[in-house]
Amino acid sequence: MSLPSSAPRELRLRPTTRQQAIHRSYKARSGTRMLLRPPRLARLSPLRLRSDSPMASTLALLRPSAPSPLAGTSARSPAAAVRVPFRSRYSTRVSLASAVAAGADTLFSEYKPTTAFLFPGQGAQAVGMGKESLNVPAAAELFDKANDILGYDLRNFCIDGPKEKLNSTVISQPAIYVTSLAAVEVLRAREDGQSVIDSVDVTCGLSLGEYTALAFAGAFSFEDGLKLVKLRGEAMQDASDAANSAMVSVIGLDSEKVQQLCDAANEDVDEGERVQIANFLCPGNYAVSGGVKGIEAVEAKAKSFKARMTVRLAVAGAFHTSFMQPAVSRLESALAATEIRSPRIPVISNVDAQPHSDPEMIKKILAQQVTSPVQWETTVTTLLGKGLEKSYELGPGKVIAGIVKRINKGASVENIGA
Repeated sequence: MSLPSSAPRELRLRPTTRQQAIHRSYKARSGTRMLLRPPRLARLSPLRLRSDSPMASTLALLRPSAPSPLAGTSARSPAAAVRVPFRSRYSTRVSLASAVAAGADTLFSEYKPTTAFLFPGQGAQAVGMGKESLNVPAAAELFDKANDILGYDLRNFCIDGPKEKLNSTVISQPAIYVTSLAAVEVLRAREDGQSVIDSVDVTCGLSLGEYTALAFAGAFSFEDGLKLVKLRGEAMQDASDAANSAMVSVIGLDSEKVQQLCDAANEDVDEGERVQIANFLCPGNYAVSGGVKGIEAVEAKAKSFKARMTVRLAVAGAFHTSFMQPAVSRLESALAATEIRSPRIPVISNVDAQPHSDPEMIKKILAQQVTSPVQWETTVTTLLGKGLEKSYELGPGKVIAGIVKRINKGASVENIGA
């Protein structure tokens, strides 16, 4: 290697034997040429990981993927078993697990739905539901399992009532969960049923129905899901009993007008009686939750805001608001003790209208759900906007189908009862 005469004197010095050895070693490792200079002038540059580097590829391979819903895998995140900590110049602890965890909940971020299963929530129950399941052994078996877990004859309440008992939160939630999954078995028994089930690439449910959707998607077993739903109903009933609260549907207004109605009602009541939109169902139909005095103020002012009508809902209390906060800790404890896996297909959350794949995030979302507004309108609008072609409502009633049609009259929805 020759250097120009203008080069600094120290760079024109003949390299020592040791310097030549260092140069040969570096050249062999990197395949590049370097300008020789005394070692005392050399500096180490900060290491930067390029996206196409081997280490980056390793990180990509370690990103967790969705296990089979039938696999007996642990609910623990795969990333938790891989820890490669090092200490930075600022003595900050960093681990590979935290790097991988950043992408652990993005498995379904680019989902493209074509066929959806939609599951109803509380309010869809009606005496007589579940009767068709008697003729399908696999569906009837679900009710038998439920009776053992719950300690009472759920099928009898579903088919024979009485209505007042079936409408109670502690019974209606398990009843809808079991009947909806029984409807899946009724569909499976049809000639083309299995092919329909196999075609489903996204699922979601209204409030309680999110648990049903997660069970269908294999995030947890039928039995574990029923235990969670049982506790959820009991916890929500207890929270309702602790405060004088209610819910009302406001018909004929858009969400902005309903919010203005809530603001006007809140000006007339104490802070503990205030109301908020709890269910964003579809254009012209939004459910408001809050203290009874706040709900009464909404009903009194609704006509002045040009609402077509208000309908008081037959529920125990102000669901999906802070009135349900006492239920959260009980749900968190139950969820922590439940094995939850990554769903095999996207399950859209009521809280943020997004699919989640990380089991720990799913647990967190389910605990938040009882105090958070239901984003059903956004969920359906997003699914249709992403190209959803066909939907099936599985379970009692046709509430979900009616809501979907209100959002898009041209949407294709079929009801499968049990």
